[in-house]
Amino acid sequence: MTDGGRLKKAGEALLWKFKKEEVVSILDRMERLKSMVEIALQMDHFKLSRAIKDDITPVRAHVDNTEHRSHLEWISPTDYPAQQSDIVKRRQEGTGQWFLDAPEVAKWRSEAKGTLFCPGIPGAGKTMIAAIAIDSLLKSVRDSSVRVAYIYCNYKDQKEQDVTSILAAILKQLVQGRPSLAEPLTRLHKQHANKGTRPLADEISTALQSVISDLSTVYIVVDALDECRNDDGTRRWLLARIRDLQSKADVRFLATSRFIPDIVDEFKDLRRLEVQASDEDVRRFVAGQVHRLPNCIQRKHDLQRLVQDKIAESVDGMFLLARLHTDSLLDKRTPKEIKATLARLSKGSVALDDAYKDAIHRIEGQLAGDYERAKNVLSWISYAQRPLTTAEICCALAVENEEEELDPENVPDVEDLVSVCAGLVVVDEESGVIRLVHYTTQEYLERIRGTWNPEAQLDIASTCLTYLSFNDFKNGSCPTDAELEKRIQQSVFLDYAARYWGTHTSPIEDDVYALASSFLLHEGSISCATQVMSMSTYKDDGYSEYFPRNKIFIHVTARFGLASILKGLLESSEEEAAITVKSKDSYGEDGLYIAAENGHEAVVKLLLDKGADPNAQGGRYSNALQAASSGGHEAVGADPNAQGGQYSNALYAASSRGHEAVVKLLLDKGADVNAQGRQYSNALQAASSGGHEAVVKLLLDKSADPNAQ
Repeated sequence: MTDGGRLKKAGEALLWKFKKEEVVSILDRMERLKSMVEIALQMDHFKLSRAIKDDITPVRAHVDNTEHRSHLEWISPTDYPAQQSDIVKRRQEGTGQWFLDAPEVAKWRSEAKGTLFCPGIPGAGKTMIAAIAIDSLLKSVRDSSVRVAYIYCNYKDQKEQDVTSILAAILKQLVQGRPSLAEPLTRLHKQHANKGTRPLADEISTALQSVISDLSTVYIVVDALDECRNDDGTRRWLLARIRDLQSKADVRFLATSRFIPDIVDEFKDLRRLEVQASDEDVRRFVAGQVHRLPNCIQRKHDLQRLVQDKIAESVDGMFLLARLHTDSLLDKRTPKEIKATLARLSKGSVALDDAYKDAIHRIEGQLAGDYERAKNVLSWISYAQRPLTTAEICCALAVENEEEELDPENVPDVEDLVSVCAGLVVVDEESGVIRLVHYTTQEYLERIRGTWNPEAQLDIASTCLTYLSFNDFKNGSCPTDAELEKRIQQSVFLDYAARYWGTHTSPIEDDVYALASSFLLHEGSISCATQVMSMSTYKDDGYSEYFPRNKIFIHVTARFGLASILKGLLESSEEEAAITVKSKDSYGEDGLYIAAENGHEAVVKLLLDKGADPNAQGGRYSNALQAASSGGHEAVGADPNAQGGQYSNALYAASSRGHEAVVKLLLDKGADVNAQGRQYSNALQAASSGGHEAVVKLLLDKSADPNAQ
């Protein structure tokens, strides 16, 4: 091929081979492909985003739910729903229907801002009726804007059931499971949790009002108002707070109580329905207990009817008697024994005491080991300063004198403990609490404790001190939350022993002096007990660090008012006593300050005689007088106008807490009625804010300036 031919061929190869139409078509196809690629990429991004969202949504929900639960536990650790479940489980089917069908109940449930007062004699079944009412409300509520909250007052929990904690429990129940209502609670948590402070009653009331304003109707049920503490005004203030809520929203309030005059007077112009055991309910209950009764009753229908008739005739409106009378038949084995027991059933005012006497008689008739075990169980429960769990009482009964550790083979079975107590003890399965069958059981045991088991307090105090002196606790406090939590879980009796050993020791100090001294002179044992007794119910991060260090025996005995033990320890080391008396813990509190704060006059006098300075500065209240005034304790001699501390001066401290007698004493001693204070500027403002009318009147009578700024 010639050069010309080759050039021609190369030129042809370089020529554009496509026609215009083909080019346009190709470009269109390329655009379509480009669009399809972009769409595909967008779809991939969408799928990826959706997948990420699907993964994140449950994680975020889990985090939100965890935070919600954490806030609920922070505001109130009390589990009233568990108590509700325990009570309802014991209901005999069909009982209490008379109450639900009563016209008074129907009117209360349908009437905006209504109140229903349900008084009854002891043992009438008021708590069960309250539980039945609560259960009915919870099951019937369909509208999400209607909520139910309830409180079970308990004579064993009076120290914990103050106005603030009760209102907090109501707030918790109203927002539980409803994060959309939780904003007021979240705000409270932000304001206080990181500072380690707790919200005041006013703050919780404000949060409650905010939550309730987003609801159409709120039902509040309070059982056993008579078991609510009232020596400090808790009961009166609780009722005032609930009525304040009623004035601003549709809050419907139901309360049960014994016939206590001042409680009855609080409800004198309001709807009332008395609670008493109906004949039909008693018969239903006894019929439901037949499976527990001796075979001779189970096999004979006529004997079953006789049992129902006789018990129904004898209870006189007291459901508790039906239970006690039924239990009195458990150890009878022949129809003759059954009939003889039924013939002896008492009626009237002595019936309950006679039923308890019969139960004690049956306990005393057991084998010696079972009798002693029953005595110990009943004594522990009746003397206990708070409700005991089954694990705690089993552990306490396993402690052996002079031993330095717990033998797990000595721990009794809780079912055996219940079985030897003749029906006077029950276990709440949901909460794990072992308790007496009724408040009247406590009252009866208190009346006979001096003769039936006079050594009980000594045994209990010795058990607590022996346990606290175990080798496991001599290495002192725990450095982390996790280690403290592990210690509490493994040593189930430690919390109770640390908090209440001194209370049980106080009446019998001389009898346990040696045991108490051994514990009090061991630095590690004291540090362990101090850390545990300082634990708050509300466990924020780092809670294990919130306790005073450098505690010695003088601080601990002052806390519990153990003057005799303290005197012995001080006199055993006279050369060190002058230094010891002035020793302060890491919070700056000396023994005099602690004794004054807790109102232990004998310890205050002892320490003053030993050279303690009543005007020494330190602690939250700055000095012993302010500490005493804040606690409502009168007998501490110091400068009534000394400044400093949380309240600035003693008069302000006493006025803000409503302690009228202390206010009068301070004024008589020359306290400045118009002295400036902290939050409310002066004592008059502090008393007015707290609603302490008698204190306000007293201050005004002493020329307090009502216009002071």
